[in-house]
Amino acid sequence: MSMATRTDAHSRAPHVADTHDLIRVQGARVNNLKDVSVDLPKRRLTVLTGVSGSGKSSLVFDTIAAESQRMINETYSAFVQTFMPALARPEVDLLDGLTTAIIVDQERMGANSRSTVGTATDANAMLRIVFSRLGVPSAGPSFHYSFNQPTGACPRCEGTGSVVDIDLTQLYDDTKSLNEGALTVPGYKAGSWPVRVFAGSGFFDPDKPVREFTGAERDDFLRREPTKVKIDGINVTYEGLIPKVQKSILSKDKDGLQPHVRAFVERAVTFTTCPECEGTRLGEAARASKIGGISIADACAMQISDLADWVRGLDEPTAAPLLATLRRTLDSFVEIGLGYLSLDRPSGTLSGGEAQRTKMIRHLGSSLTDVTYVFDEPTAGLHPHDIQRMNELLLRLRDKGNTVLVVEHKPEAIAIADHVVDLGPGAGTAGGTVCFEGTVEGLRASSTLTGRHLDDRVKLKETVRRPTGVLEIRGARAHNLRDVDADIPLGVLTLVTGVAGSGKSSLMHGSIPAGAGVVSVDQSPIRGSRRSNPATYTGLLDPIRKAFAKANGVKPALFSANSEGACTACKGVGVVYTDLAMMAGVATTCEQCGGKRFQASVLEHRLGGRDISEVLAMPVSQALEFFSAGQARTPAAHRVLGRLADVGLGYLSLGQPLTTLSGGERQRLKLAVHMGDASGDRSVFVLDEPTTGLHLADVEHLLGLLDRLVDSGKSVIVIEHHQAVMAHADWIVDLGPGAGHDGGRIVFEGTPADLVADRSTLTGKHLAAYVGA
Repeated sequence: MSMATRTDAHSRAPHVADTHDLIRVQGARVNNLKDVSVDLPKRRLTVLTGVSGSGKSSLVFDTIAAESQRMINETYSAFVQTFMPALARPEVDLLDGLTTAIIVDQERMGANSRSTVGTATDANAMLRIVFSRLGVPSAGPSFHYSFNQPTGACPRCEGTGSVVDIDLTQLYDDTKSLNEGALTVPGYKAGSWPVRVFAGSGFFDPDKPVREFTGAERDDFLRREPTKVKIDGINVTYEGLIPKVQKSILSKDKDGLQPHVRAFVERAVTFTTCPECEGTRLGEAARASKIGGISIADACAMQISDLADWVRGLDEPTAAPLLATLRRTLDSFVEIGLGYLSLDRPSGTLSGGEAQRTKMIRHLGSSLTDVTYVFDEPTAGLHPHDIQRMNELLLRLRDKGNTVLVVEHKPEAIAIADHVVDLGPGAGTAGGTVCFEGTVEGLRASSTLTGRHLDDRVKLKETVRRPTGVLEIRGARAHNLRDVDADIPLGVLTLVTGVAGSGKSSLMHGSIPAGAGVVSVDQSPIRGSRRSNPATYTGLLDPIRKAFAKANGVKPALFSANSEGACTACKGVGVVYTDLAMMAGVATTCEQCGGKRFQASVLEHRLGGRDISEVLAMPVSQALEFFSAGQARTPAAHRVLGRLADVGLGYLSLGQPLTTLSGGERQRLKLAVHMGDASGDRSVFVLDEPTTGLHLADVEHLLGLLDRLVDSGKSVIVIEHHQAVMAHADWIVDLGPGAGHDGGRIVFEGTPADLVADRSTLTGKHLAAYVGA
């Protein structure tokens, strides 16, 4: 056989190693998945679609990515595994062909005050090395330029950039004496132990009004260092009011405080820019070290697109490889549409979409291939103009030989898929099956909900509502806003739009005058434990407990898994956490209550034939029927459930832990709560991208909900990029023209029809194309 023939024969028979070209899932039953089986092509871009709650995340994140993560963890030694989170095997019959999964989700970055865009990526670390090599005079090795290291941090603010200012008028009433109740700090009532320590210290007269204290007495009262004193025969440590309040209240996590204590902290404490480092967080040596007149603080404060240009101008052969890597990282920010950020921007202030794109920076420069990248709505927070860029990045990751799985709703993002998996047909228990698998063209021709709505276009309104007044914003200068004046019409549906970074959030969250009666409904996490669920958060559990108590002649506390009725084995959590010392700990369903969270005796009490655990397992839509008639009729519960159904959460079960909700679901849950408690003076609703996580078919319901809010007398202001919402608005405020210092101005104010006719802005051009004008 000649050489040529041999090669020919060889090329016809593929190598066995090249046959593993599918990720195979068989019999997936995680959450609401009903025995789902799919084959996903490797090294291709697969988009998963379906209504919110149809099972997309359960398949991609909780089955494929979770099992990949678990199997990787199992390759580590038992010792290393003790430091890793416990992962249970997902409920699935077969998972084959998995590769390492990298999840790029929209979880906001930690709001740690020491975390910035620069520290969350590698940009800060590289910049510090550049300054340690090239800065004049040098401050020393690179950690001397870090505000998170004692050697580099400003000693006054300890590297946080701000100092705490306490309003003393909120701590005491100086017209009264201590015995008359001068102290107004929570827990410091006259006669309480802390006040007895002050009164009996002997440093001042407890019957003298505070304003009559001498200078020395006032100093002892407010600032005295810890000193041993005897009170009622007991040795105690006395210290001034300010350090005492700082230790006992102000040093604690604000979100964990009781509401009245939190309100006190918000009244009494203001954070002001540190006067010593002027907010740069850095010590004197790091601030004094410069490259061509620019310090590291100046560099971190620059807009990243400008910083990239500055770094490009540095020509230093000894640092050439390092500068090249730094340039690549900064260029990635610009390419991904985040060039308007600065490296000193606190990471906790990024939106979900910005956080997701910041996490992408690491992967764009990565030399890994044959990895599975899992994206959760990467177009969230993106203007139609920016979606094109995001699509190119996803295709670039695929072309490097990676498998890219994307959960998406936007037609422009679905359009680039090599393969589509449509889940549904409904949400929650009505979802969890594969309705379609194939190409985008096949999806369009199919009769599935997604296929039918793929080419939906909302028409411009024939007539728009007339405003009932205006919300005045004058001279707004937050972040990149340039002295913006705006009259936001009230009593109508107003849309604030513009490319990412144009200043929309700065205008609506940072510039509205105090006392304007604004309710801000965003997607930030809801504080709470594993025990928090829609029933506890919305106050729905109270009428339900009372109805059960009344029907059974027992007390309501029995029907709370956080109170008397809780299962004694798992303390009402439903699962038992076992620490396996050297091995990874595991969470197992509680054997005693079977995960129902209540004592067996509580489950004997019924309402309308159901026990409390069965009611909490109901989705909102089913509970709505249950509480509307017969023995279970409970108007108070019915009202709250009606609002949850109104905001499109009919599929959520009442007892689902809040920690499992997406950003869009959290926002709609908050909206339902606010709809119930918005009193007359809090009648302006500001919603931040309410279409996040919504299927094309659900956007119609959202528009109906926004209309109902406006028609009930509320003013609704929506920060949004979705063109369906733009077309449906009464008034549009368009910011731009670009992002960062290229934005921050109002480029258009008027009706959607005028914006389309005008076509002078990016938004106008895209909206005109969308409505086919």
